[in-house]
Amino acid sequence: MIEIEVLGNKDTRSGFGEGLLELAKTNKDVVALCADLTGSLKMDAFQKEVPDRFFQVGIAEANMIGMAAGMTIGGKIPYTGTFANFSTGRVYDQIRQSVAYSKKNVKICASHAGLTLGEDGATHQILEDIGMMKMLPNMTVIVPCDFNQTKQATIAISKHEGPVYLRFGRPVMPIFVKDDAKFEIGKADTILEGSDVTIIACGHLVWKSIEAARILEEKGVSVELINMHTIKPLDVNAVLQSVAKTKCVVTAEEHMINGGLGDSVAQVLIQHALVPQEYVGVNDSFGESGNPMELMTKYGIDTQNIVDAVLKVIQRK
Repeated sequence: MIEIEVLGNKDTRSGFGEGLLELAKTNKDVVALCADLTGSLKMDAFQKEVPDRFFQVGIAEANMIGMAAGMTIGGKIPYTGTFANFSTGRVYDQIRQSVAYSKKNVKICASHAGLTLGEDGATHQILEDIGMMKMLPNMTVIVPCDFNQTKQATIAISKHEGPVYLRFGRPVMPIFVKDDAKFEIGKADTILEGSDVTIIACGHLVWKSIEAARILEEKGVSVELINMHTIKPLDVNAVLQSVAKTKCVVTAEEHMINGGLGDSVAQVLIQHALVPQEYVGVNDSFGESGNPMELMTKYGIDTQNIVDAVLKVIQRK
């Protein structure tokens, strides 16, 4: 029987806020910049703790990225904060030229990603950002799964030299990663070991995959579940070792099917292990305003969609 201890319920953006606050106390080189969304990004605790290291730039995201790039030259470690759509789509040119191309040590921290932004609608629900960021040379892309892991990732990236895109969200979700768990960039976590199918998920879809694994267990299906929190660099060994056992894989993400985690896994499979794969992701569509969980169901990224994808991919073995 699958037993995952739930330690509470909290949004991942609060994990970012707590991680940033810890850095305020432990790393004097960390500075924070926000584009008029301090409360939404949970950056207010950092601002209160070290006001001289916090910069409110207003609704000027491109300027924020430029400022952050410049601060690295003086040895600072800047964390920029705004919604994922504004963190990437609005300022892609600045990220490409001033951060990625120049290998600047900027941490681009993006909240309210994906459909679960909810009522703010399609103009804010970016579903292309993982693809945009992972295609940039020198960029590391991280999508943690819960409050604790987001806090751990926020702290861990301060020790990583180079550009990072850290993606997290708004809704309250179960906490299941231990608060003392080790977070290693580029090293996936195997949450469940199984023999019939591999599920590789990131972000909120990790919990949805746990729910799916419980349903599948009742159907006699043994699931191996991998939390692929780092999209780039991808843990290729974790993928290959798992599919060597299960011979099929389902990828699950709160992102467009095009360009996301699923495509990264598919690249590994096509080169090293030709096994069937099914995608759980948004299929070439913008979102809409609505309740976050209802949107996940409507756009095909809920628990039952993972169950259906697993049953389908097993038939393809």
